[in-house]
Amino acid sequence: MSDQRGVVLLPIARAAISSALKVSYKADETAPWLAEHGACFVTLTQDGELRGCIGSLQAHRPLLADVKSNAVSAALRDPRFTPLSAEELDITTVEISLLSTTSEMVVRDEADALAQLRPNLDGIVFEYGSYRSTFLPQVWENLAQPRDFLAMLRRKAGLPEDFWAEGVKLSRYSVIKWSESENLLAGHTKERQHG
Repeated sequence: MSDQRGVVLLPIARAAISSALKVSYKADETAPWLAEHGACFVTLTQDGELRGCIGSLQAHRPLLADVKSNAVSAALRDPRFTPLSAEELDITTVEISLLSTTSEMVVRDEADALAQLRPNLDGIVFEYGSYRSTFLPQVWENLAQPRDFLAMLRRKAGLPEDFWAEGVKLSRYSVIKWSESENLLAGHTKERQHG
């Protein structure tokens, strides 16, 4: 089933980043469904390498606000990277992942958790006390084995890769994703004007 929302969402994300960097780029924000609550992650890449990724796990505000806020945060506030510069805009690809609601997994132990993970389908939230991390389903492209996926998720949370304890909580979600690299916005750099 084709979902054309990306044609609307990707320019909104790029326009929000451009505006934050004082570069002129316009996007249509009139679609009525943008007012509905939604949760998304905005991922920025350069030559296939991660350049920023920030998102929301729960739909707590209108999708329009969520996309714009997460786009600017991915560009300027991801603590893993220096803030994006205006000069980098043309070499940066925007991807948006629209999240489903999360559902808690019932797991007895680590082996049970590993058996329940669905590669290439599940985004996973890992929680233990104050430790928390998530990977989008796209991360399976680099961590294809459930054991590796879970190990890196724990490391991202700040725990040892082999950590497991009573009280670990896992939740899953799915995404619909759109990327400028999929030619939805072919030629966007030609239309952009420096301001």
